[in-house]
Amino acid sequence: MNLKKIIGLSVLLLGVVVAIAPKYVAASDHDDGEIDTKGRNVNLTDLYVFREQDQNANAKEGDLVLIMNTNPRSLARQQYYFSNNAHYEFKISRVADKNTVPTGKEDVVLRFDFSPPNANGQQEFQMTGIADGYTQVAKGKTTPLAPDPNTKPIVNNLSLGGAKVAVFAGLREDPFYFDVEQFFRVRAGALGIGPKVGFRTPDKAVDFAKGYNVNAIAIRVPQTLLRGRTGATTFDVWETISVKDPRTGQYNQMERLARPAINEGLIVTNDFLNAFNSIPPTADLSPAAAPVGAEAAKTLKALGNDDKRTAALLNAFLPDVMRIDTTQRSGYVNATNAQGSPITGRLLLDDVISQTLTVLTNGAITTENVSYNGTPGNPSQGHQPLVSDFPYLALPN
Repeated sequence: MNLKKIIGLSVLLLGVVVAIAPKYVAASDHDDGEIDTKGRNVNLTDLYVFREQDQNANAKEGDLVLIMNTNPRSLARQQYYFSNNAHYEFKISRVADKNTVPTGKEDVVLRFDFSPPNANGQQEFQMTGIADGYTQVAKGKTTPLAPDPNTKPIVNNLSLGGAKVAVFAGLREDPFYFDVEQFFRVRAGALGIGPKVGFRTPDKAVDFAKGYNVNAIAIRVPQTLLRGRTGATTFDVWETISVKDPRTGQYNQMERLARPAINEGLIVTNDFLNAFNSIPPTADLSPAAAPVGAEAAKTLKALGNDDKRTAALLNAFLPDVMRIDTTQRSGYVNATNAQGSPITGRLLLDDVISQTLTVLTNGAITTENVSYNGTPGNPSQGHQPLVSDFPYLALPN
């Protein structure tokens, strides 16, 4: 991808977004893309994709786990719900060559639709699998918040396309860790819109997700289901949320997310964030999306990259999907392809922010001094331990 492709921004995309985006909903990845009113239950926070055996050595070989987290900053011991007016979707492309540019083709779609909650705080859901010309449906139930947080979760054992899948949907602790407040100060200083500052030391760094929950959808799925009749062992994964417009009955995409800290880290303008969230990966390199790419390029240059390296980084991170080569051990830092893009998914404890900062600043910044377990003596960091089996996310606060 050449830089000219990215920098030729037009206002077409924003015009499209304004035309289709209802003003009663917002798009956000841990709160990017603000509009006047928004529901956090249609906000994505993170995507995790990994071989289950790399998280649990006792798990069956051949299964992948996909996790979609939503509803950021969910307070401890409070029940939150999935929207009953939205599609929550995992989208998967089959990849023949791990070094190829992502196509954004939706070879497999795993869609979740939720009912309104009942008096006990439980929602029913319908999971729809769409692939290879077939549509199959399975139904399950969420795990409502219980008085005892150690209550065993509901794991729905379902059949889809002749394959056995497991689904958990409900509250869990947010596993993300990042001194996000200080990152935005550092970025503002680099862009010249604030004083130049560095990251806080480990004893003072603040993990903004500590103590919060998220609404999670976790699915364990056999690779054979995703592969279909192909021999694919590499997949591109991203997630979206589309909200129903009551005027038309049509679902409009308001959220999209794949790799961490790409759109919310590199894009500054709020309208551009909303625009990025509203398009598919196939449009990431289109002329209409060029304004968004141009702003990402500006941020990369402010972080110390020259034109050549900026173009190379955009080439590695756009189109934005999470690629997983299932022949290798899962983990965000384990391997990259010829373009320098991560290709082995993401495990729950991966230090994706340190890895991303190292790459985006060409090694000038290697950490923001926050970890999952936290720094001894710093009460502003630290998460609960993960559970040992599916859905693996830590118990809700």
